[in-house]
Amino acid sequence: MMMALGLFVFSLETLAYQDFQRQTAWVHGKTSRVGTNPARQFQGRDDDTITLSGVLLPGLAGTALSLDALRAMGDTGKAWPLIEGTGKIYGVWIIEGMQETRTLFFRDGAARRIEFTLTLQRIDDGSIDLLGTATQAGFGLLQGRRL
Repeated sequence: MMMALGLFVFSLETLAYQDFQRQTAWVHGKTSRVGTNPARQFQGRDDDTITLSGVLLPGLAGTALSLDALRAMGDTGKAWPLIEGTGKIYGVWIIEGMQETRTLFFRDGAARRIEFTLTLQRIDDGSIDLLGTATQAGFGLLQGRRL
């Protein structure tokens, strides 16, 4: 197991990603001042985004049904816990978007190669106290642990 998003497990048998990108931002409000630099005030954390991308080769590694499963999860609008195979808990995330490109087709139109990009957006406040209530993934036993 590489990672789990809710009950979906990323692996060679389902959907293996080759790139993991995480972008975190913080907000510093700005107030103009006469004759000097603007004053800055730290206002807290802004967006936290993870992008997973890779290549799916149906028949060799993974299945196109995995993309359908992730699309169905995104359709629910629910938040899901994201846990790495090492045990690292990333928090609670929503599926913000998915992009796929199909190339190298068989005669019946099935793709031999599918490139994908999955964008996740963090929605929790940095604690995992919501895991037992915000999702239906059964991670209630993790309540109370901090990231």
